[in-house]
Amino acid sequence: MDVLKDTNIGNVSEEDIVIGKFQGLYSNKYISLDGNSLTTADLVRLGKGLYKVKLTYHAEKKVNEARATIETIMKDNRVIYGINTGFGKFANTVIPQDKLLELQDNLIRSTCAGVGSPLSVERTRMLLALRINVLAKGYSGISMETIQAMISAFNASCLSWVPEKGTVGASGDLAPLAHLTLGLMGEGKMWSPKSGWGNAKKVLECHGLTPLVLKTKEGLSLINGTQMISSLGAEAVERAVGVARQADIIAALSLEALRGTTKAFHRDIHAVRPHPGQVEVALRLRSLLDSEVFPSQISESHRSCNRVQDAYTLRCIPQVHGVVIDTIAFVKNLLLTEINSATDNPLVFAERGETISGGNFHGEYPAKALDYLAIGVHELASMSERRIERLVNPSLSDLPAFLVQEGGLNSGFMMAHCTAAALVSENKGLCHPSSVDSLSTSVATEDHVSMGGWAARKALSVVEHVEQVLAIELLAACQALEFLRPLKSTDPLEKVHELVRSVVGPWDRDRQMSPDIEAAHLLLREGKVWEVVRPYMDQYRERLALEPLPLDD
Repeated sequence: MDVLKDTNIGNVSEEDIVIGKFQGLYSNKYISLDGNSLTTADLVRLGKGLYKVKLTYHAEKKVNEARATIETIMKDNRVIYGINTGFGKFANTVIPQDKLLELQDNLIRSTCAGVGSPLSVERTRMLLALRINVLAKGYSGISMETIQAMISAFNASCLSWVPEKGTVGASGDLAPLAHLTLGLMGEGKMWSPKSGWGNAKKVLECHGLTPLVLKTKEGLSLINGTQMISSLGAEAVERAVGVARQADIIAALSLEALRGTTKAFHRDIHAVRPHPGQVEVALRLRSLLDSEVFPSQISESHRSCNRVQDAYTLRCIPQVHGVVIDTIAFVKNLLLTEINSATDNPLVFAERGETISGGNFHGEYPAKALDYLAIGVHELASMSERRIERLVNPSLSDLPAFLVQEGGLNSGFMMAHCTAAALVSENKGLCHPSSVDSLSTSVATEDHVSMGGWAARKALSVVEHVEQVLAIELLAACQALEFLRPLKSTDPLEKVHELVRSVVGPWDRDRQMSPDIEAAHLLLREGKVWEVVRPYMDQYRERLALEPLPLDD
């Protein structure tokens, strides 16, 4: 996939672009879609409104060839599912020629049965971008006129009202994708930065766009697929990448504040159990805590103590955090395949001039992967909450109770730990896999479903809770360092402390904790904790003649 950067946006933040303060400022920044090479990271960037989209020449050629095949089938009066038949139980009902366009409109309208809150602007933008990418693959039989209308709507950020609930992830995300299409048809509600929420037809007209007029098969082509599961999954996995690597840094900070030992991170230990994630986490911890490279006064202060080994949430960080990293990598790779797959039915094979009915729309692949992601990422919060307990418990930390002076008058981090415990407990329920469930729908035609929409939404909730728990640990570990002063930690960990103190002051006395947690959470969402230590990690790798970290994971 090509990223074309024809415009410099200067000092404008991504947030400003997302909320539409600078409409048109990014108008010459494009990602070219071909149905084969979109990444989860670029899909998230498209959701943020950082790029417009266009098709590659090859994609346009494939789209036109597939549409020509549909037109030939129509001329030959062949009976093909979804083109001139009903849907589901009505697959054997042949539709008269003069009713074929009405058939497509009826399909969209009747499938708009979603409920609940609408997807956010960012998530709706991702959904539309991903649907365009799948159609660009050239196996759906969509017309170039229709896909270009979708591109024009995306580039103007004309976004349909799409309720988040209603998909069972079987014949794809039918209801969400139907709502997405309905707005493009000029029906229902739509949003744009220029107009806000309003009547879809009027919003389109405000941007000089005309509503879609669906051709044969196009209604079906626009709603078969796993794009809501996969677009929400892309956000979940990208956020998981960010929080997992920063969890290692926060854990290192806690270990330092608790005056733990780094012996458990010795390379020889992990070389004899060489899971990639475990080896990488141990290396990251060494790069932050190796006092021979980055001297630590705190480490030196307890070098001669009698402690042999630490509790598991300190000693086993590489083993637990490591499998999380490997889980994320597995899920990300699976989603990479999914977001570049043809998930329509029937599929059009233009080179043979035929269509074939199948089940590529079934959401089991991304559903299973996102259930796995939730289970894996949750462990970061499970470990983190136990480290928070160690930080606030004086019998485990040799620090003041709840990390505050004048305990009793002040309660310090008492309730912050309760919040972490509440989030971890909530995650336990959310980690129950949705994809083990199935309810037969469509008069037993769709007799096994994936429940992938719920898997995706749960995964996002779990990742957000993990971010929030780690934000609390970050605050607690920085507060713990205050009681070890004037001793200093390693240079990279002192940079983390400095970063946190730039947005949250020390806890000298009780105050509202929620704003502090929110500020720390924002640091993690923006990847700031990773950014401040990365140069030190690179320096450490160079010293050991190891491969540098990728520029963009």
